[in-house]
Amino acid sequence: MEQYRTEEEQVEALKKWWEENGRSTIVAVIVALGLGFGWQGWQKYQEGEGESASMSYQNMVQMLSTGEAESARALAEEIKLEYSRTTYAQFAALHLARLAVTDGDLATAEAELRWVLGRADKGSDTMQLAQLRLARVLAAAGDPQQALTILQSADPGSYAAAYQVATGDVLLMLERDDEARAAYDSALSLASRAEGQVNMAVLQQKLQSLSQVPPREIDIAASAGESEAAPEAPSADADTVPGEE
Repeated sequence: MEQYRTEEEQVEALKKWWEENGRSTIVAVIVALGLGFGWQGWQKYQEGEGESASMSYQNMVQMLSTGEAESARALAEEIKLEYSRTTYAQFAALHLARLAVTDGDLATAEAELRWVLGRADKGSDTMQLAQLRLARVLAAAGDPQQALTILQSADPGSYAAAYQVATGDVLLMLERDDEARAAYDSALSLASRAEGQVNMAVLQQKLQSLSQVPPREIDIAASAGESEAAPEAPSADADTVPGEE
């Protein structure tokens, strides 16, 4: 660094530097402060949005539990509109798909599930569940081949047993009994290591109907049950009629 001989030279150099760089320095400081405060504000906004979405979602679940289907449907639509960036909006859409299947409106169910798939994180439980249900809806709507393509190309993650059951169901629709039996047998092996994912009693019956050889003995009572995709999310049990559970 240059050494100045006098104090006057140092003052003069400082003035010159400020004239050349002072304005850009101030702008940089203002931008940095703005970004800092803006980020903090955005984080607070997201936290508030998440809390509001959670409260609305819990209210929707309560409405469903008390049989207020239409009120729950309206609130689910509101959650999708107001909190579309949150996972709660995706859960709400899953419930809307379930209600649509109950009403026999498979086109709306498909639209809701595709809405979820357009927003869910890749590889997340929500995406895996939505793919599974979309396959069942498509099969019920008369497109088992597309349903099979989804089931065989998707990463099932923690829902591997449920995917295999759904695959077996679709293969039966396509009259590919041997492949269906293999899928059910795979589901049986997977489910024995993933307690509660599928209805074991129904799975045993499906296998029995396709074979004269009794399936392997498994503790059905310990394995039967339903699984959840996420807190309060719809069940992933794949042993119901094609469509939503």
